[in-house]
Amino acid sequence: MQTLSHIFDAPILQPITMDPDTELLNDFSPFLLQYKSGRVERLIPTDFVPASHDPSTGITTRDVVIDPNVGLTARLYMPDISNNQHANAKKLPVLIFIHGGGFVIQSAFSSFYHGFVSSLISKTRVLAVSVDYRLAPEHPLPTAYDDSFTAIKWVLSNCQNGPDPWLSHYGDSNRVFMAGDSAGGNIAHNAVARAGMEGIKIKGLVLMHPYFWGKDPVGSELTEPDIRTAKEKNWNFVCAGAFDIDHPCLNPIGPRGELGTLGCQHVLVTVAEEDHFRERGKAYVEKLKKSAWCGEAELHESQGEHHVFFLVKQQSEKAIKQMEMVDAFLNS
Repeated sequence: MQTLSHIFDAPILQPITMDPDTELLNDFSPFLLQYKSGRVERLIPTDFVPASHDPSTGITTRDVVIDPNVGLTARLYMPDISNNQHANAKKLPVLIFIHGGGFVIQSAFSSFYHGFVSSLISKTRVLAVSVDYRLAPEHPLPTAYDDSFTAIKWVLSNCQNGPDPWLSHYGDSNRVFMAGDSAGGNIAHNAVARAGMEGIKIKGLVLMHPYFWGKDPVGSELTEPDIRTAKEKNWNFVCAGAFDIDHPCLNPIGPRGELGTLGCQHVLVTVAEEDHFRERGKAYVEKLKKSAWCGEAELHESQGEHHVFFLVKQQSEKAIKQMEMVDAFLNS
């Protein structure tokens, strides 16, 4: 017969505890996993390519620190100007480039983006500053916006009076552009929008398949609830809940968006027929034209292609066509 003393003398079972370093908090596949300890595991590794001189293109690169207080860095690209249209010109157009990667992966120093920016500079022959902004979730938005706005001020300051030797000697402060692909396009827009609100102007903005979204579908945009819910969840993750899905940072064409003060004179937006973000990019151009903004905006669409196809199919006919559009825009 079991007695009370037998029950009280039984060993006490300890509660099962999970290791916060392995217990999943957020699944942001295919980009990364975040654990309850705060540890982040990026599922797509990012390599590092050192700055160098490329004899095949004549492009020379070097890395700079923009803001040592936060560790903001960038890679500069100097084209070979010995035998092109800039050969007799002291000053070159300057392109500030913001890489994509869902706000959470990639780098200005990776082989992926080093290769793409090198191809871009080889074609356009401009001086480029590829910004290595801080990534979410360790640095949620608006950190990337702040970093990119800081890059604009740094470039303009150095073009005007140094001390960076390339920008001070070759950079034309009247021909500064900003460009970005996907999430980088979103970041570039927000940095230039902030510049305009603070009275800072650059010449142009290139948004390649920009990452814009909102609560309600636009045009022929996807309406499936699971897709729209997933995009809202992803946005909440990268901004740590700071901005709702219709905030102008993500939905500049929404009722709270204001494009009239955009801090540039010219805008080029590229979209692709099979891209989820296509409709937003097209609507962005239309709203910009109807706003109080007094610049020029143009749209280029690639038929039958998907999101940022030009990164992985650089030698395709449609990628080359888009590159020619960007070249004409930067050198007009």
